[in-house]
Amino acid sequence: MTFYSIAKAVVKTILTPVYRIEVHGREHFPAEGGVLLCSNHIDNLDPPVVGITAPRPVSFMAKEELFKVPVLGKVVANLNAFPVKRGMSDREAIRKGLRYLKEGKVLGLFPEGTRSKDGEIRKGLAGAGFFALRTEAAVVPCAIIGPYKMFRKLKVIYGPPIDMAELRSSKASAEEATEVIMETIRQLKEQHR
Repeated sequence: MTFYSIAKAVVKTILTPVYRIEVHGREHFPAEGGVLLCSNHIDNLDPPVVGITAPRPVSFMAKEELFKVPVLGKVVANLNAFPVKRGMSDREAIRKGLRYLKEGKVLGLFPEGTRSKDGEIRKGLAGAGFFALRTEAAVVPCAIIGPYKMFRKLKVIYGPPIDMAELRSSKASAEEATEVIMETIRQLKEQHR
């Protein structure tokens, strides 16, 4: 067993009953090939919740600061996460993300870039659209519907992959592609409130 699978089992045992996590749409998740998994971001627990509910291992881009925290940094790195510098173009993180998708892995992103304090879905950053347009990866939207309150239901909804073919062929901008992704996440959230 890998560190990832052990950690997933432990975290799942703890978080699932505490937040009464309910998952919908796992059947939409491609069984193989590169997947760009894009989710809204409402709490620090979003990455582990997505990690335990996704049917395949997820590699997250995580803010660089996390890797500098003693112990936590090592744990995050062992969970397939890799650092990204916030607020600037991080070429190394971009290269790594593209490589993961081309290798058929699952890359997890929170396109908003930071948590939404009121739970409303904000405008996404262009990075998600960039990865969606530059690879043939399936783009899977995910809506986390909170709040994170003990013993209150938390929903995680996976939608069908977003068809990016038209956007790729029309040479859409990364911003336009991100807006399509964010709008799809908004719709998922509305449908499953």
